[in-house]
Amino acid sequence: MRSLLYVPGGEPGKLDKALSRGADGLLVDLADCPGRAEGSGRAEGSGRAEGSTVRDDVAAWLRTLPDDADVWVRINPGPVGHDDARALVGPGLRGLVIARTDSTTQLDALDHVLSTVEDENGLAHGSVGVVPSLESAAGLLGAASIARGARVVRLHLAEHTLRTELRVEASPDERELLYARSQAVLAGAAAALARPVGPSSKDIGDLTGLRASSLALRRLGFGARVCLHPSQLDVVNEVFGTA
Repeated sequence: MRSLLYVPGGEPGKLDKALSRGADGLLVDLADCPGRAEGSGRAEGSGRAEGSTVRDDVAAWLRTLPDDADVWVRINPGPVGHDDARALVGPGLRGLVIARTDSTTQLDALDHVLSTVEDENGLAHGSVGVVPSLESAAGLLGAASIARGARVVRLHLAEHTLRTELRVEASPDERELLYARSQAVLAGAAAALARPVGPSSKDIGDLTGLRASSLALRRLGFGARVCLHPSQLDVVNEVFGTA
C-alpha cells in the first residue's frame, strides 16, 4: 500500500466515489466527525450526519464493498471508539486506525473488544488489524511499546496536531520534524512492522512540494502516505511505488 485517501465519514457522497480515485486504500474518518464525544467535535459545512448515525452509515457502506477493498476506519480510543469497532467489524473492513494513541493500555482494551466481536461474527482472532496514529508527545515517546501492541501492523505519524503540541515551526525542508519521523520509523522497524504511513500535506495545490516531501519521507523509511485530495494520489503512488 502506497497511498491512503482520507475521506470524512460524515460525507456519504465522497465515500461512494472514493474507491475509484486511484488510491491503494481509503482512510475513512469517524474520530473527528461532529457529535463524537471523544473526538475533536470539529464540524465543517452543513448537512453532515452526527454521532451514531455516521457510524451506522459507514457500517452499512462497508457491507456493500467487494472482498478485496482496502478500507481502514479511523476511530478514537476509548468507549466511543469501541462502539464504532463493534458496529464496523465485518468483511468490508481491513482494519482500524486509532487516533491519538498514547499507550498500549488503549490497544489492549480495543483488542478485548475486537476479540469478542470476532467471536460473535465467526471471524478468526486477529482478523482486524490496527494502525496506531502517533499524534501527541506521549504517543511519540511511547512509540516503541505501541509498535509492539496488540494487533498492530504498522504505525501512522500524524503531524499536524503533533506540531502544535510540540510548538514546532517547520522550515521548508521540515528538518525540525526529523526526530519525530525517525522515531516512528525506528519503532516500527524494531517491531518488524510494515513501513509506517507518513503524514498528509495540507497544501493540496503544491504538487512539487508534495513530491519533495514524499521523497524525503521515503528515503527516511516510510512506505506510504495519507492524501487529503485525489489530486495528490499520482505523485504519492509514484514516489512510494519504489519504496
